[in-house]
Amino acid sequence: MTTRDKVLSMIGLASRAGKVVSGEFSTEKAVKSSKAHLVIVAEDASDNTRKMFRNMCTYYGVPYQEYGTKDELGHWTGKEMRASICILDEGFARSVLKKISLNMEV
Repeated sequence: MTTRDKVLSMIGLASRAGKVVSGEFSTEKAVKSSKAHLVIVAEDASDNTRKMFRNMCTYYGVPYQEYGTKDELGHWTGKEMRASICILDEGFARSVLKKISLNMEV
């Protein structure tokens, strides 16, 4: 199993545990209500979407990552294509961030 698969399966696990919201509206709401511990935006999301979430996460102090494709994020959360997801659990967020940073070192 590649590190990329490990990251995506961790997102899937968090999703099944009910600790993930997806879609722009839900992600934005979670960030603004201080429930977000990590925002992940698809690498193939529009420039506007990536910029909006990057700025919002900077302002609210929420970790932000660009990772995976819209298809992958949708698949692993059990939904249609998703440009953005938000992890609501600190433990899952830490674990996903750790796996992403390991993936970037490879």
